[in-house]
Order: sequence, then C-alpha cells, then structure tokens
Amino acid sequence: MDAEEDFGGEEAYVQPEGKPDLNLIMDIPVTMQVVLGTAVMPVSNLVKLGRGAVVKLNTSIGDPVDLIVNGRIVARGEVVVLENEESRFGITLTEIVSPGSRPQRSKTTGA
Repeated sequence: MDAEEDFGGEEAYVQPEGKPDLNLIMDIPVTMQVVLGTAVMPVSNLVKLGRGAVVKLNTSIGDPVDLIVNGRIVARGEVVVLENEESRFGITLTEIVSPGSRPQRSKTTGA
C-alpha cells in the first residue's frame, strides 16, 4: 500500500524521515492515577467497613507512590501538600520508570 494513498478523500500525511511528529497525539486524553498503597482483606471485613473506618495500607508515610498512566506505572514520587492550596495534594517525581522495566499492567487498576 502506498503511504500517500487516498483515505476517505483526504491525502495521508507522510512524516519526513527522522523524529515522529508527536503533535499528532498531544490531544489524546489519558487517565492518570497516583496510588498511595494497597490493602488485601476478605469480603467479610470489606462489608463491615463504614464511615470513619481506617484501612491499613501496605505503605508507610514517606514511601514513594506510583504514578500510573493508562494502567502502566510510568514514575514514582513523594506526596506533597501544594503551597498555594493547603487542602490539595500533589506529587514530586523522584523516579521515571524506564519502559523496559515497567510492569505491563498495574495490579491496582485491575486492567
């Protein structure tokens, strides 16, 4: 098939040799999650949870959190309180996970 073949009346864009044109994907939405930790419990304990219940996570204060994009861990960081918005959190990235060492799917997203 010719790269410049007509698709639906529009001429296909052919990127010059070299770097790909990332502008083509910049508006694609992604889902980002920050995972503080996980917990495992039997359903019998889960159904007893109510308002005010505390669920113990597998992490401690100061442990890195995972930044997950579309179900894949892409970075780790530390939770911070935003300076101008004391009631909001953010994360400071401390590690970018290299593509070769990324788990295929995060266990916490169920994907």
